[in-house]
Amino acid sequence: MRTDTGQIVHLADYRPTDFVLERVDLTFELDPQNTKVEARLIFHRREGVDASAPLVLDGDELMLSGLLLDQIDIPAAQYDATPDRLTIRDLPAETPFEICVTNYINPEANTQLMGLYRTNGVYCTQCEAEGFRRITYFPDRPDVLAPYTITIVAAKEGNTFLLSNGNFLGGGNYDEGRHFAAWFDPHPKPSYLFALVAGDLGLIEDTFTTMSGRDVALKIYVEHGKEPRAAYAMDALKRSMKWDEERFGREYDLDIFMIVAVSDFNMGAMENKGLNVFNDKYVLADPETATDADYANIERIIAHEYFHNWTGNRITCRDWFQLCLKEGLTVYRDQEFSSDMRSRAVKRIADVRHLKSEQFPEDGGPLAHPPRPDKYREINNFYTTTVYEKGAEITGMIATILGEDDFRKGMDLYFERHDGDAATVEDFVKCFEEASGRDLSQFFRWYIQAGTPLVSASTSYDAASSTFTLSLEQTVPATPGQSSKQALYIPLSTALILDNGQIAAPSKVEGGEYKNGVLHLTERSQTFSFSGISSRPVLSLNRGFSAPINLHLEQSAEDMVQIARHDTDMFSRWQALTTLAMPNLVKATNAVRNDAPVAFDAGFITTLIEVIGDDALEPAFRAQVLALPSESDIAREIGSSNDPDAIHQARNAAMAAIAKAGVETLTALFDAFEDKGAYSPDATSAGRRSLRNIAMSYLSFAEETPKRAADAFAAASNMTDLAHALSILTQRFPDSAEAAQALATFEARFADNALVLDKWLSIQAAIPGEGALGRIKSLTGSKHFVGTNPNRVRSLIGTFAFGNPTGFNRADGEAYRFLAEQIVSIDKRNPQLAARILTSMRSWRSLEPVRADHARAALTTIERSPALSTDVRDIVERVLKA
Repeated sequence: MRTDTGQIVHLADYRPTDFVLERVDLTFELDPQNTKVEARLIFHRREGVDASAPLVLDGDELMLSGLLLDQIDIPAAQYDATPDRLTIRDLPAETPFEICVTNYINPEANTQLMGLYRTNGVYCTQCEAEGFRRITYFPDRPDVLAPYTITIVAAKEGNTFLLSNGNFLGGGNYDEGRHFAAWFDPHPKPSYLFALVAGDLGLIEDTFTTMSGRDVALKIYVEHGKEPRAAYAMDALKRSMKWDEERFGREYDLDIFMIVAVSDFNMGAMENKGLNVFNDKYVLADPETATDADYANIERIIAHEYFHNWTGNRITCRDWFQLCLKEGLTVYRDQEFSSDMRSRAVKRIADVRHLKSEQFPEDGGPLAHPPRPDKYREINNFYTTTVYEKGAEITGMIATILGEDDFRKGMDLYFERHDGDAATVEDFVKCFEEASGRDLSQFFRWYIQAGTPLVSASTSYDAASSTFTLSLEQTVPATPGQSSKQALYIPLSTALILDNGQIAAPSKVEGGEYKNGVLHLTERSQTFSFSGISSRPVLSLNRGFSAPINLHLEQSAEDMVQIARHDTDMFSRWQALTTLAMPNLVKATNAVRNDAPVAFDAGFITTLIEVIGDDALEPAFRAQVLALPSESDIAREIGSSNDPDAIHQARNAAMAAIAKAGVETLTALFDAFEDKGAYSPDATSAGRRSLRNIAMSYLSFAEETPKRAADAFAAASNMTDLAHALSILTQRFPDSAEAAQALATFEARFADNALVLDKWLSIQAAIPGEGALGRIKSLTGSKHFVGTNPNRVRSLIGTFAFGNPTGFNRADGEAYRFLAEQIVSIDKRNPQLAARILTSMRSWRSLEPVRADHARAALTTIERSPALSTDVRDIVERVLKA
């Protein structure tokens, strides 16, 4: 484990390596505890580099065994080797030379799950961001690209596959009891995209014919017996390949594409060239064990990793500061894919919900950073929602500003110009400037400024001149390390809704650029006038969430109802209802805190019930309407001195009020959308289940009895309905006999399925109230909880810290102290996992003073712990000191 050195890496210090890597030949002789790694590396000195410059290779917990220069032993005086660095001096000045490094590693002891490790008898790698240096000494940075030849030697046990990047060269018997396989990847790649998997695995196979007529072999490897559960992943892969050809003109470039599912994995998945490695929860699915959300996630993540083949692999990052170049762009691509596969409106609502609940707090707190940061201490801590989701929003804004045709031209130019390159964000944006002729220098500020912009809007209407006036002002709040912010280029999709529900078509718009319904806000203050508006309109601003901003616009409840009923943009209809809900929820929270009566606006409830009862609207959209702002959304709206218990009670009171007023509509929805046929994960069927289940959640407040949920649990024919019924029982009636029986039944039924037991752990970790911490402590001793498995830890400890505001934010601070103990313990074996769970404490300053003091004390305990990893120390110090 790398402990903190305090070293800060700065973008401004970037410079190319002194030596160019031409070729990589790797040989692995696999052994659980003593794997031999031989790396043959061909270098030449970069032009202009001083002849005395040494070759410096990265390492991490390595021990050098052998070192050759052009097949001759290098004298000890010519090099220095430490566990984290190999420095070689006196190398040829002009001609290429070969360095051969030999070392041994222990995959079985690698609990960090970075580099080469062994899990459940399977050898596996994870090298992004800096894991390859745990395999062998190497220039482990993304701008060092080379073709790789890989030879793997291992004991032949059962159906043992030896897999790596690229095309298969051949294999066979190596010596008695061992066999080998060789692979060649002709496409130059950085070390973080290297992959190796070896083990006795099950396999499903298919083929895909590319748009040029080539047949590509598709293979998905899973644990034996789980092959049928990989069928949906294979289908999603084939749809992804076809979509990328049709939408972006991108054809796959190797003879084979492989996916391997493993149970111990720090991330969701990894896009290694030609050999994607997945957390098995994003590959395995069948109706009995996977929810609709699981199917949607498998579809999305399979697509995301495949799309990386061009946006991440063929064109990679020059350095880790450019991480949003591959991740933000690829998230945008997977969002577009999912929108085309499912409901575009519902997908957009879900994406914005996630952005606001995760990225907005990050942008407004101590962990704020620009999508393209200018410094970091630990790169693993920058795999954030700002890099991924805000990065995707920035790409989406480019598409909005340029329009579909020019955006595609810019993407085509990017692929053509930078194929095989390690590129920068500047390279990316320049392609769109050249393709469209538009200056995007101001827009580029989105990449380098942290913080969520606030746009304040005011309106007026002059009936005499039939003119509607919109005044806009933007501010970008100060964030740690960035106090001075410049005005951003903000595209705002806009519509004016008339009394008859029609969208107005202005005869002229003055004050700035307005094209295809998009206002281009480029100044700090800007006023637009719309001529030819026959009556006072209702303003629908930032439709489709065209820009990731906070919007302050004083509008009456009547105006919000007009948008909710008539806007042609479904996102805006949902946003209007959310905007109606939020002040009701904040007011109710304040009432609870002051022991005052709780009341809700009748107009808000009536409109909501009217919308969910409209059969012309798709069920999935109506389900999103019923999903009120979350407790974290309410806390963010209140801003400071938050009492999680009051927020929880207020939100429950709102659900009860809606349920009682709309019980007939909700009952009708529950009855109408009963699943009577065979299960299908398609979007329409999933939407029907979603609406029925959320109606059942509300009915639990109207009926105040567990009977309906208990009956639904007993009758459920798929995991979506089963898990939702169990959640209602445990959330609403945690002390009931029905809840206890359902938990026991679920556990017994799925005792041998770790991924389903993750749901069992998560559902219990989310149960609110004073008893939550005791339940968590008890579950850590369960036979189903494996502390070395990231999925188990995330399901229990992660869900508790991130998803149980009342149980975690106890007034006595005991849960904070428990988390501190867990973080220190997890850090010893898996720093990445520990650091990510620790980010649950990022908003501690927004709590009321008593809780905030307890949170600060727990964080201080972590900070003072000896031998913290760089990952955890980086997070805890930023969270404490910002």
